[in-house]
Amino acid sequence: MKILLTGSTGYIGRRLLPDLVNAGHHVVCPVRDSRRFDYEDFSEDFLKSVEVIECDFLNPESLAKLPKYIDAAYYLIHSLTSDSKEFSSLEAQTAEHFNTYIIASTAKQVIYLGGIANDEQLSDHLSSRQNVETILKKSEVSLTVLRSAIIIGSGGASFEIIRDLVEKLPIMIAPKWLNSRCQPIGIANVMEYLIGVLGNEKALNRTFDIGGKDILTYKQMLLQFAEVRGLRRFILTVPVLTIKLSSLWLYLVTSTSYRLARNLVDSMKNEVIARDASINAVVKIKKLSYKESLERTFLKIDQKQIVSSWKDAFSDPNFNQTFLQQLEAPKHGCFKDIKTCAFERNPKEVIDNVWAIGGDRGWYYGNWLWEVRGFIDKLVGGVGLRRGRRSPNDLKGGDALDFWRVLYANKEEGRLLLFAEMKLPGDAWLEFKIKKQGNTNTFIQTATFRPLGLWGRLYWYLVLPFHGFIFKNMAKNLISYTSK
Repeated sequence: MKILLTGSTGYIGRRLLPDLVNAGHHVVCPVRDSRRFDYEDFSEDFLKSVEVIECDFLNPESLAKLPKYIDAAYYLIHSLTSDSKEFSSLEAQTAEHFNTYIIASTAKQVIYLGGIANDEQLSDHLSSRQNVETILKKSEVSLTVLRSAIIIGSGGASFEIIRDLVEKLPIMIAPKWLNSRCQPIGIANVMEYLIGVLGNEKALNRTFDIGGKDILTYKQMLLQFAEVRGLRRFILTVPVLTIKLSSLWLYLVTSTSYRLARNLVDSMKNEVIARDASINAVVKIKKLSYKESLERTFLKIDQKQIVSSWKDAFSDPNFNQTFLQQLEAPKHGCFKDIKTCAFERNPKEVIDNVWAIGGDRGWYYGNWLWEVRGFIDKLVGGVGLRRGRRSPNDLKGGDALDFWRVLYANKEEGRLLLFAEMKLPGDAWLEFKIKKQGNTNTFIQTATFRPLGLWGRLYWYLVLPFHGFIFKNMAKNLISYTSK
């Protein structure tokens, strides 16, 4: 079959694509920037079954590039990390534009992954998902809706938030919503359902709730997570934390963004339980328990097989369409701090050090100072340092890296370019590259800052003394570091 897979660079789509190709399908992947579509680890035979087309479902004119002859389509687009005031309208617009395209195509089925919405009063997030479902039904192309509970998998937002809470806080004073019930589902089961309904006549024009084996409160989920990790944790729920205070608490304690924290906390007032079990007769799978899903997830993490992460979603919804075009830091109207070091070591070893920067490895010098900067960033509404990175040793354009975003990553060229997503009175870039001249290798580290007004210039001169020893020692340690 010829399948259109929207959201192919997202958390679900990146995992679904290999399953579709391995099942013998040809997959068309619409992406806003083809540089974010990075599947260099796959074989040439695999890539022969994949077609990447640049377009944007917020720009209906760009959809003319998409093929009209397809058999089915997956709709995996959402704007959960966008500002809460606008994500509903953005999701509605993209669904309407998708409908216009799909009606003109030969598609016989659309598969949509939404959220379980069985309560009468829904959060903004769940209401928006339900509205998208209503819009997609207007196309008259057979629609299969899978309404999912919380998804547990490596790199997933829910998993990472639970992990942050449990591993960092021995005692938690938490909001009353922790007593709400949900039915968490492992990412492996989600993939089985997504593949199982494709071309399945029993699934056409039907809506299914999908959940895992267990029904738990959020409090029970935290405590069982602690059991799996061999930790002892205590949780006290109180009724006084409002949605705003709860969101702020979650934002400060975990690696999530405030937008995502607000949307997730708002959704916790709703019970997310699969009340309709009819999917069991359509797609027969072995449901995983919550603990089984956790154990599988940690196995993937231990094996460094994190395929996708919610952290790679863009923190600024207005930034994501053009940022990868910035393959060079600007040269005019900027302050620069350049450190150069000649070295005799194998360049590949230095590049490996650069590609492991941030996350658990840290920044090679003054890690506590970076942590202080990340904490300050959190306090003023930034992404902070806890966001970490998708993989401990792999980087690609579009990846989140602590409070930076990867603009360009080319190991063969020996060049990495980062853009700062922290709160700043201006824009900042950090570049690492290796230049070879004859028999000499030179490591070049460049910090570039484009100030915004007087405050931007004042900020640069205030931090300049710290740059003098932080960046100098960071460059030296990137060259000399040897993992034990």
